[in-house]
Amino acid sequence: MIENRNVTIIAVEDRTARLEEQLLKVWESPVKATHSFLSEDEMADIKKYVPRALKEIPCLVIAEDENQIPVGFMGIAGQHLEMLFIAAEERGKGIGKELLAYGIDRYSVRDLAVNEQNPLAKGFYAHMGFRAYRRTERDEQGNPYPLLYMRLGG
Repeated sequence: MIENRNVTIIAVEDRTARLEEQLLKVWESPVKATHSFLSEDEMADIKKYVPRALKEIPCLVIAEDENQIPVGFMGIAGQHLEMLFIAAEERGKGIGKELLAYGIDRYSVRDLAVNEQNPLAKGFYAHMGFRAYRRTERDEQGNPYPLLYMRLGG
C-alpha cells in the first residue's frame, strides 16, 4: 500500500458488487472524455463487459481517496497492463503516474496496448517510458480501432 496526497493505492482481492459498481463509474468517466472515436452504442456495448473483466483480471489495483472511494484502477495480467483508468475529475493529479509506477515496481509491468486514437493515453505512456513496437489495424475484439503495443524502455 502506498499513501500520497490523500490517495491510497492497494491491491484488492475481494471484488464485491459495490466495488465493481464504483469501478464501472471510474471506467465510464474517462472513456467518455477520451474515447471520442467510440459511438454511444459502442461505449454501451463495451460497458457490458467491464464487470466481467474486473472479476477475471488476475491483479486489480485501486487508488482510493481519503473517503475510501475509488478514483482510479488498473488491471494487470503477468507483466502486461490490461487496463488503467482514472476518474475524469481526478485526471492530471498524478494518480495515473502513481498507479503505473506501483505496477512497474510491484508487478514488473513491462508492456501494454493502447488505442492509437487516444492521444492523451499514448502521450502518458510515452512520458512514463513506454515505446511503441507494434501496431494493429483492429483492436483485440476485431473492431476497427488501431492499437499500439508499447514496451517499457522501447
